[in-house]
Amino acid sequence: MQAICDSAPKPDASEPLLCPLQAAVATRPSIDSYDDFSRLALALFRFIGAAYATGASDCWEAAYRFAEEAPGIADSPLLVARAAALVRILRSGRPCELCFMPPSCRRLSRDEAELMRLLAVARRRQPGELGSIVGQFVGSGKEDAATRAVNALALC
Repeated sequence: MQAICDSAPKPDASEPLLCPLQAAVATRPSIDSYDDFSRLALALFRFIGAAYATGASDCWEAAYRFAEEAPGIADSPLLVARAAALVRILRSGRPCELCFMPPSCRRLSRDEAELMRLLAVARRRQPGELGSIVGQFVGSGKEDAATRAVNALALC
């Protein structure tokens, strides 16, 4: 263990030291780096994730209300349904739970960052790249369903 610590690069004396958790959080993407649609989708993922985690119907109501209040969304119930379908498929095709941050959080969890990457690739309509990313994120047998769900959300 000491050899690992001794081989780590030494920080510049003028740089403040960050604990490993602070360093990890500092490198995570921020919600500010995404466009309006992606931020809306992220909020919906978080509300839906909270609904699954808590079983509270208020979370579903919050998702629908948030989508209804978003400018430029013609069919907010369809948008929520497509986001929920993607979350449901991803939850069933993974060996562990998805990690969602609270809706007001400015930072993204690793799973949320991957969801945003999936959505961005689907919106750019790059099917080959999307297939490989979906394959890494979802368990075997769910790739086709997850690809259809992310494409449907991206085109909503």
